[in-house]
Amino acid sequence: MDFRTIPVAELARRVRDRELSAREVVTAALDRIEAVNPDVNAFVAVDAERALDQAGAVDQLVATGGDPGPLAGVPIGVKDSEDAAGYRTTFGSMLFATAPGAVHDSLLVARLRAAGAVVVGKTNLPEFAWTAHTSNALFGTTRNPWTPDHTAGGSSGGSAAAIASGMVPLATGSDGGGSIRIPSSSCALSGFKPSHNRVPSGGPRAAGWLGLSTKGVLGRTIDDVVVALAAVVGPEPTDLEALPRPEASWLDALVDPRVPARVAWSPALGYTEVDRSVMEVAERVVGALDALGAEVVEVDTVFAEDPLDDWLAIVDTCLLRTLEPYEAQWGSVTRVLVSLAEHGRRIPALRLVRALDRCHMMNLRLVELFRDVRLLVTPTTAGAPPLNAHGGRGVVNGVVDPNWVRLTYPFNMTRSPAATVCAGLNSEGLPVGVQLIGPQHADLVVLRSAAALEQAIGFRETAPVRGAEAS
Repeated sequence: MDFRTIPVAELARRVRDRELSAREVVTAALDRIEAVNPDVNAFVAVDAERALDQAGAVDQLVATGGDPGPLAGVPIGVKDSEDAAGYRTTFGSMLFATAPGAVHDSLLVARLRAAGAVVVGKTNLPEFAWTAHTSNALFGTTRNPWTPDHTAGGSSGGSAAAIASGMVPLATGSDGGGSIRIPSSSCALSGFKPSHNRVPSGGPRAAGWLGLSTKGVLGRTIDDVVVALAAVVGPEPTDLEALPRPEASWLDALVDPRVPARVAWSPALGYTEVDRSVMEVAERVVGALDALGAEVVEVDTVFAEDPLDDWLAIVDTCLLRTLEPYEAQWGSVTRVLVSLAEHGRRIPALRLVRALDRCHMMNLRLVELFRDVRLLVTPTTAGAPPLNAHGGRGVVNGVVDPNWVRLTYPFNMTRSPAATVCAGLNSEGLPVGVQLIGPQHADLVVLRSAAALEQAIGFRETAPVRGAEAS
């Protein structure tokens, strides 16, 4: 059973129709994890007994005529920054290496379980989801299933690698600067960052990163992502900023995929350089959009300058909030995170407010842009996924560039819905993604466009994972 070739909706249908049992499906996931995870290191915790018990409950419900939901029996991984009952939540940090198991699911995990999904384990991430390179002192480095010497991206890199290597068809993620889109692009998946708080973040833990971070689900295709997200979007009284349920079903995107009549193509957003090997693949999307009937308008400058400093002002302040209670133990924390937290301590309140003002002004620029077009398309990253040995530092046109992901975080600042679709592989066999951004709350526009573009590009290759022969 290769989860990379079976749509999630079809897998769940087979379970509901008793063509497959949930236990069979979950067993296949557990076997695949056992075979390939030692090479990929995507999962950091697996509880087979717990997963099979949950699968058995799904089968029992089906046997008695009940409907377990749209994700019936679908095995999922949970990013290790998200609570799943019975599993410790470590955030990839030595600070929580011996944390007790969570008593309750997070809101996202609870909604996925209520839709019939079965949690099989926790997936790796960089410490406190900080960077685009999934590696930490507690669990080590997650390797890209396409080229194991390269990063799987981050921060949801464990989730992306688990899906790309066929261990599970779905996994949770979060995106505060590109953390769903970057690993999805790096691992040849289609990924989607919904509008801010379309997937609510309620519960006992206050939302992080002051509106930058959005929860979501990673999958092999946009169809898989939409089926999962349709089960979890909607209001939540414990989330101050949760959006109401969308007026139109997101499943409509799968019924009627299409691109808008006018689309903007911005190769570098106006402030960066993009690696030639990335651009050669990403530019293919222009022809695909044209073939789909869109008028493609090139926009050289979306933003006049890189908003990194303002993004960091927000993030560093929030990292300080997270780390300050453990200051006596900072010796066990990645040095760069300590430096960022120390920088956050020096940021005055007025500087933070001005960074939030920058988010507002950037959104005004997008409002202006979207008066003329309905969709903005860019490369997802400025560089290809770098070598793990380089510690997350990328290379753009032969120059070392730690910020090879500078095309994603502007759209966390604007809270925009944004997707990534695989455009193909570069000359080194590394995946290249293109990013699709829509107007405020126009999630359906982005999803329809991503589904149409995914079909037009027609990328169907799967990663040649070591150890797969044994599964």
